[in-house]
Amino acid sequence: MKERFRTFTVLITKINRAIKKIKTEEMEEYDLKSPHVSCLYYLYNQKNLTATELVDICQEDKAAISRSIEYLEGNGYIECDSSMKKRYNSAFKLTQKGSKIAKGIANKIDNILDLASEGVSEDKRQVMYECLNLISNNLDKVCEKYEGEK
Repeated sequence: MKERFRTFTVLITKINRAIKKIKTEEMEEYDLKSPHVSCLYYLYNQKNLTATELVDICQEDKAAISRSIEYLEGNGYIECDSSMKKRYNSAFKLTQKGSKIAKGIANKIDNILDLASEGVSEDKRQVMYECLNLISNNLDKVCEKYEGEK
């Protein structure tokens, strides 16, 4: 049991560190940070998303997404159709500059996913994602229990 815990936690931690390092290294040329990458990537694939939707899809906290939106909008990567002060439920979209950068990011992500998946069949990958989703959902339930105790 101890070895199972160690293997699980060490592998998840190593994967997370590798992802963060890759995002940092690959995005240095664009002067972007990890949450910026996720926002641009999902806007590129989904076209229009609200800040609320970005929080959900990127799995980042509201503050990180708000800072990312502010940075990306201020630097001409994204724009919002709404002129309202509180635009949390207004859709954001990529600008021409943002689309160009996001396309490059999407290509980099596709290439890295291909490299990371070398030697893994489609069937095994599907099972892995199903298992990771189940584990994630189960851990969410455990976390909900702790929050209910507070």
